[in-house]
Parts: sequence; C-alpha cells; structure tokens
Amino acid sequence: MLVVLNAKAGHLLDLGADPVRRQVEAALSRADRDVQVVVAEGDEMCRLIREAPEAGHDTVVVGGGDGTLSYAASLYANTDTVLGVLPLGTMNLLAYDIGLPRDLEGALDALHTARPMRIDLGTLNGRPFHGVSGVGFFSQMALAREQERERHSRAVGWLIALAKAAFRAGRISLELEVAGVSHPVEAYAALVTVNAFDAPGLHRSRLDGGLLEVMVAEDRGALARLRAGADVLVGAWRDNPGIHLFTTRRVTIHARRRRAWVATDGEVTRENLPLRYVIDPGALNLLVPRTAPQWRTRRADDVT
Repeated sequence: MLVVLNAKAGHLLDLGADPVRRQVEAALSRADRDVQVVVAEGDEMCRLIREAPEAGHDTVVVGGGDGTLSYAASLYANTDTVLGVLPLGTMNLLAYDIGLPRDLEGALDALHTARPMRIDLGTLNGRPFHGVSGVGFFSQMALAREQERERHSRAVGWLIALAKAAFRAGRISLELEVAGVSHPVEAYAALVTVNAFDAPGLHRSRLDGGLLEVMVAEDRGALARLRAGADVLVGAWRDNPGIHLFTTRRVTIHARRRRAWVATDGEVTRENLPLRYVIDPGALNLLVPRTAPQWRTRRADDVT
C-alpha cells in the first residue's frame, strides 16, 4: 500500500506533516501488508499517484480533497488498482458518502478494515470524475470559494462565496439532450452527479446505481438563486420548484457559447462545449469501510 498525503491539505498544515505521516503509518501497517507513506505536493504528488501501479503498489490511499481524489480516480478507472481515501480536504464528498469519520483517527480506524467495492464514475468529455460537475452558478461558487478560502473561516467563506456566485452567475440558454430528447431551458446553473445525492446530509445512498442525475435551475432572479444555492448546500433542492431533475446514463449540454467554466469535483476548468457526460458503471475499485451504508444496499439487492 502506498499512502500519498497532500502537503497542502488543511489537516497537514494544522497538525504538521511528520506527525500525521507517522500516525498514518502506525495505523495502517500490519503483518501482512507493506505500507509506504509519502508527503508530497504539486507535480511530485501527481507523479507518485500516476506511477504507483508500475512501482508495485496494488492499493493507493490518497490523503487530500476531492480534486486530488478525482485525479487518482481518473488514473485508476477501469484498472485493478484499489483506491483508498483519507478526508483531509474541504468537502470530501466521496469520503463522507462511504461513512469515513471527519477526524483523522476515526478515518484511519475505518480504513484499516475496509474492503474494495466497485463504484461508478462519470466522464466529462471523456475524463472521469467521481462526484459532481456543474456550470453557471456552481462554477462561480467554486471560483468564489477559492478566493475566500484564505481570508475567512470555512462557514463565513461559504456564505460570502454563495452571495458572490448568486450575483455573478448570469442567465444561460441551455439545451439538454437526454435519451434523444431535447430540453431547452433558460437557466443559471446545471449540475451533473454520479448517482443521486438522495440521502440526508448531502450523501448518496448508493454508488453503483449506474445513473447520472442532472439538476437544472431555472433563472428566476437573484433571490431565487440565493434560495436555490442554499437549498443545494443543505440538500433541500428536491423541494425547490425552480429546479428540474433528470436521471439518465448520458446527457449532452449545449449552450450558445464555445467555452464555459466548469466545476468538477471541486476543481474549476475551462471546457469546450458541448459538455458530454456519460456514466461508467463499476469503473473504480474503492476501499469502503465495512460499516458503510452502501454495503447494506448491496446486500439488500442480493437478497431480492
């Protein structure tokens, strides 16, 4: 097992890289498993993750945020390499979906006895991602959050980013192509998720459902944007009348522009349009704690 810890992750900056490295090594080492723990950043971190399978590591644990995990998932998609995660970043959506505790000691305990599960990935124009990808309001929210991260506490930064995104996000004329049917809409945001965030607390009840969920928010003015943004943050968007939902295996998003900012798993990139999203069922071999709710869902499927 190779464990790659992002030196820029908040936990390492708060606690110190060496103490965290020693704690991780002590927690995950056992008689039948060789563990190597490395602290790195930037290009060096990416190189270690990329070259890990060739170096003989069959399991790679990434300690960082959703962006670092998304990079690793894109490399290990449709391979036998097992990916594990330590939630050391800001959102950590996938880590919390599988029930990893927010404290490092608890996460290490859960990871110590985790076992591999095949989960779905999505692809955006051919590139894999594990969680969410959004345009309009959602990309503006991600950009504003990056700007406010170093200036304010997490809670205050989120509120400021929400307000900025609500007023920066303009109307977009979108055309969604779902199952061969065109859906034109005047919107200010669209979000595509790998399986539905249908459980309380912004969680997914399953990671192997084989479907994308597409959420489109109609443009109803600045106050409606603020409300919709707040509903998304607390997981209440399904009751918002201005938000439309689709489930599908693939969706293509067209717009009257050549390029757009897209926030995917916390990273913002400039993408060429149209945006083509496709589900890739069972693409990633992920270490999932034995207590994760997704194991119960899978056992229920086996019974039925």
